[in-house]
Amino acid sequence: MTGLQSMFAPMGPEAALIADLAAVLFVGAAVVLTIVVAALWFAMLGSSAARRGLAAERAVIVGGIVFPIVALAALLAYGLWVMRASVASPAASNAMRIEVTGEQWWWRVAYRDGDGRRIESANEIRIPVGRDVVLTLRSADVIHSFWVPSLAGKVDMIPGRVNTLKIVAKQPGVYRGQCAEYCGGAHALMALEVVALPEAEFASWLAAEGAQATDAAGETERQGRELFLAAGCGACHAIRGTRADGRIGPDLTRVGARRQIAAATLPATRENLARFIVDGQHLKPGNGMPPFRVFSAEELSAVVAYLASLK
Repeated sequence: MTGLQSMFAPMGPEAALIADLAAVLFVGAAVVLTIVVAALWFAMLGSSAARRGLAAERAVIVGGIVFPIVALAALLAYGLWVMRASVASPAASNAMRIEVTGEQWWWRVAYRDGDGRRIESANEIRIPVGRDVVLTLRSADVIHSFWVPSLAGKVDMIPGRVNTLKIVAKQPGVYRGQCAEYCGGAHALMALEVVALPEAEFASWLAAEGAQATDAAGETERQGRELFLAAGCGACHAIRGTRADGRIGPDLTRVGARRQIAAATLPATRENLARFIVDGQHLKPGNGMPPFRVFSAEELSAVVAYLASLK
């Protein structure tokens, strides 16, 4: 209940409101259940006078009509009152804006630097701590739903429409999210991470993220780069500063610096990179990348070394 992906561990004002609302609703439901169980007990085991009282017309009207209306109306009013602040609160003037597009079955993430230049990443959102972040949510194919329980409620991503969500992280950390709307076979493997960094650290990260890919440092990495390009990987993936400019799959310019691969379903280790290149359909059935079994063991090691060096 208080793990990496839990609404009971709120780390932002939006999530705190939802946690408070949930607590009140659970308490209200417990009170209603207690009253119902008590009435059932008296109806079955109570005295004759108690049973006649429960069967009377007044008891039916009060317990069966008035009480449900009053209880549900009170809970609804409380919910609207609690969430009004979320709806009415505008984003701060210095709010950061990030575009997030749901695709089967991964997340395309795009930032804008100070010059308005688009910086693309995937499956990981980095944000500055304590600063309003407005997420522009889109879908490229079917209905998805963006949900990071520790930071905010879920918002649907609907083809042809643009929705927004404001999030704020109160402290540094890693907050796991998930697509919350069934979107096809690999839906359960469509996760993401929000990484909250101190403002200065975030600024440094964004500056590095916007730069071109680092040059291949060694002979193995250079060989891996040439194999990557020769195999046609650049038709689907982009690596800034190289001939790879594909738009179908995730941008790999900084893939070596990411914590996870395959939409936050596997740790970003060299072993997992190799496994996904060779047999990604086994690890994540239905994903858009075909298995690349054309590489020898030495060639695969070189490609992985090159990708791991992209930081």
